[in-house]
Amino acid sequence: MKAIALLEVQALVAAIAGLDAMVKAADVELIHVEKRLGGRLVTVVVQGEVSAVEAAAKAGSAAAKEVGNVKLCEVIARPHPEVMKFLTTG
Repeated sequence: MKAIALLEVQALVAAIAGLDAMVKAADVELIHVEKRLGGRLVTVVVQGEVSAVEAAAKAGSAAAKEVGNVKLCEVIARPHPEVMKFLTTG
């Protein structure tokens, strides 16, 4: 079963720290990055199996909190195909 995790943080450095922890903690892959306000608000999205995504989200959120401000960390199991279209649109 597939899932996605969204990690939204304040500051690019926190996003990189969170993403690094996510991909090291579990078998997930980065599928989307969204930078707003000149990189002051960054969202990273990873996908994988539900258990892997949950572990990655937990690790990423903890790592990002050490260096910045986490605005949101959410796991969505079995996202609808329309959600995936939104995330993979260039």
